[in-house]
Amino acid sequence: MAQIYDNRRRRGSLRVWGLSLVMVFGACSANGPGVIGPHGGKLAPCPDRPNCVCSDADDARHRVAPFTFREGSAADAWAAIGAHVSALPRARVVTVSPDYLHAEIRSRVFRFVDDLEFYLRPQAGVIAVRSAARTGYADLGVNRRRIEAIRNHLTELGILRDP
Repeated sequence: MAQIYDNRRRRGSLRVWGLSLVMVFGACSANGPGVIGPHGGKLAPCPDRPNCVCSDADDARHRVAPFTFREGSAADAWAAIGAHVSALPRARVVTVSPDYLHAEIRSRVFRFVDDLEFYLRPQAGVIAVRSAARTGYADLGVNRRRIEAIRNHLTELGILRDP
């Protein structure tokens, strides 16, 4: 009788533990993107955490240079960005319009979601960029490296100017 009680207790503990893990990881992945998109001609500001970079940021910690496309090639640059982002591993384009693109990028191991945004400003000759983690505090530079890798790829193709 004692053995039956111990087995039930053990199974009950495992169920509680498993349910707790599902709730924690489910909560992490269920968070929406928060405030994104262009507002007043700018992309949303980064939160006060080091897991975001944005070309519209005022502080050096979050600031990254916008993409500067070659003169007269706004349409080419916009098409190249759309094609490149669509081909990124674990990327899903959520919103695309004539001047705004939003994609979700999932991390390889824990499947955390980062928001990647581009905002075309043809009159200024630039594309504003923003990459931000939805959860956590630090990202170990992942978002900055992602933006710079996209910049380097498009520069090598002759779409963007050297920063």
